[in-house]
Amino acid sequence: MPVPWFLLSLALGRSPIVLSLERLVGPQDATHCSPGLSCHLWDSDILCLPGDIVPAPGPVLAPTHLQTELVLRCRKETYCDLCVRVAVHLAVHGHWEEPEDEEKFGGAADPGVEEPRNASLQAQVVLSFQAYPTTRCVLLEVQVPAALVQFGQSVGSVVYDCFEAALGSEVRIWSYTQPRYEKELNLTQQLPDCRGLEVRNSIPSCWALPWLNVSADGDNVHLVLNVSEEQHFGLSLYWNQVQGPPKPRWHKNLTGPQIITLNHTDLVPCLCIQVWPLEPDSVRTNICPFREDPRAHQNLWRAARLRLLTLQSWLLDAPCSLPAEAALCWQAPGGDPCQPLVPPLSWENVTVDKVLEFPLLKGHPNLCVQVNSWEKLQLQECLWADSLGPLKDDVLLLETRGPQDNRSLCALEPSGCTSLPSKASTRAARLGEYLLQDLQSGQCLQLWDNDLGALWACSMDKYIHKRWALLWLACLLFAAALSLILLLKKDHAKGWLRLLKQDVRSGAAARGRAALLLYSADDSGFERLVGALASALCQLPLRVAVDLWSRREMSAQGPVAWFHAQRRQTLQEGGVVVLLFSPGAVALCSEWLQDGMSTPGAHGPHDAFRASLSCVLPDFLQGRAPGRYVGACFDRLLHPDSVPALFRTVPVFSLPSQLPDFLGALQQPRAPRPRRLQERAEQVSRALQPALDSYFHPPGTPAPGRGVGPGAGDGT
Repeated sequence: MPVPWFLLSLALGRSPIVLSLERLVGPQDATHCSPGLSCHLWDSDILCLPGDIVPAPGPVLAPTHLQTELVLRCRKETYCDLCVRVAVHLAVHGHWEEPEDEEKFGGAADPGVEEPRNASLQAQVVLSFQAYPTTRCVLLEVQVPAALVQFGQSVGSVVYDCFEAALGSEVRIWSYTQPRYEKELNLTQQLPDCRGLEVRNSIPSCWALPWLNVSADGDNVHLVLNVSEEQHFGLSLYWNQVQGPPKPRWHKNLTGPQIITLNHTDLVPCLCIQVWPLEPDSVRTNICPFREDPRAHQNLWRAARLRLLTLQSWLLDAPCSLPAEAALCWQAPGGDPCQPLVPPLSWENVTVDKVLEFPLLKGHPNLCVQVNSWEKLQLQECLWADSLGPLKDDVLLLETRGPQDNRSLCALEPSGCTSLPSKASTRAARLGEYLLQDLQSGQCLQLWDNDLGALWACSMDKYIHKRWALLWLACLLFAAALSLILLLKKDHAKGWLRLLKQDVRSGAAARGRAALLLYSADDSGFERLVGALASALCQLPLRVAVDLWSRREMSAQGPVAWFHAQRRQTLQEGGVVVLLFSPGAVALCSEWLQDGMSTPGAHGPHDAFRASLSCVLPDFLQGRAPGRYVGACFDRLLHPDSVPALFRTVPVFSLPSQLPDFLGALQQPRAPRPRRLQERAEQVSRALQPALDSYFHPPGTPAPGRGVGPGAGDGT
């Protein structure tokens, strides 16, 4: 039984309050006003021309506040339209000017001037109404008796019945006087739809509206539409955008009661549901039930990606709009946190799918972009690493410029920014003199520059090489001295060599078992998935070899020679060969088993799997494969039973569901304890999951075989 999650229906909106509306009979417009006032409605609409503001000749009536109320205008008991009633509150603004003679001489004013002060006030009040595609303006004449005229005081209100509008539409209302003495009042209002009103049996467009419930069952979300079997309706899922039109995700015309299943990974805050009866001029009702769901917000950031467009421009790609700000940071090798370059740079507000720019002069692989939301780091990517290579062991120098050409330099390190020159014990401080010389000689790369400062990246490779050269020289001297001692003490040499041999063997075991990964390059997406698996296995005590990482070497030797050398070395070291099966690999194996040969040029020059079949098959045919080979395939891509029977003489594991058994087979004969093996399996699974999501569910497209789609749960 599904557990109720969101009990949303088209009769109940997000708020459980349902409005009951007053009914007006007849199609005629009308007006009425507060006691003491008199008002009159012009017989026809007028042109909507506010005109310019003119000075008031004295006290005038001016609109001060607009108030709306929804009512039903009914021609029959069950045939009504939604209507907007507007109330305009009025007040007396301005004052009589004192006559100059009275101010100057202190005498009494002319009796003829007193009469206007005791007269009533009249005003022509215009109401302008706009609701696409309708625009109307009506004129109301209002008269206030002299007894109610008090400067700066409210005199009452005039009410207009009423402006007809469509369910769910946005209306805009303006009010001003004619002539216009003050700035017009304005009001914008979003009208409810059939969900929030007691109009299901009164407005024809709501009669056939289906009922919709949203509930959860484990990780799945069910859209339950409870309508009659004869009812035809449309259902659409879309991403609602703050800027720009909605992005449609799925649409289908359905009949009768339905249950649509969504995977929890498809939920994002802007995922909305639109449903409507398949009838002329029917009302489309929209529900966005996942705006506050925590899982939807987590999925939104998982789907967000940063894309580098040019050296300086990039954008944030995400399904929904989100509040975020971004800044550059410097990522040093070694796993230390990326250090924000704020200051001297600043945080910039980020808009989804809008191109942003950083004022860089040059790119660098250690420069990364951090994206924060509500002061929490949500996304970090080193955009320039793909084109400029891996992280470099460079030092970033921050130059600060002050008045009168004063400037200071510091080197960015994990502990902070170390001033140069400095007597501190950090690496940058010890090499500070050399770094300053490199900067002055133009050997450092300038990344950013403005009036307040600059950023420079200085290479440390030559200083590291010097240290390694000294270390190697010391090792050679030590080895020469040790050899001399062994020659002098020949009797002890054999025992020492035995210990050395044991140490070498134990060191090889500590380095981990060798694993050669073979696969068929079906497409670029599958190659990225294989690369992610190989990288994840390298985090364990395994030494992984894969052609992705040896393209230059394989191109020089040729695929067949490269594979033979790798296979021989792996098996001599007691390693294992992993056959990673895919639909393309199964097709190649079947071709070899049927024909016994293959055309070398049928695939690309780097297809090591095709080249490897010439010596892999004899191992299987002669029974030498068990213990030296294992097979694997990915869940949802290939079932283990689809692997040819000859290759199932060795274990074939489905990943990631059988990761513990797969890792146990790779690390034999020294497999770790079950608890340790489970921890390693979870580590590999976490590292592999983003690549699996990207392969089976690329950003911007529905997931194949799950989530929303024509076959994703149309049953009842």
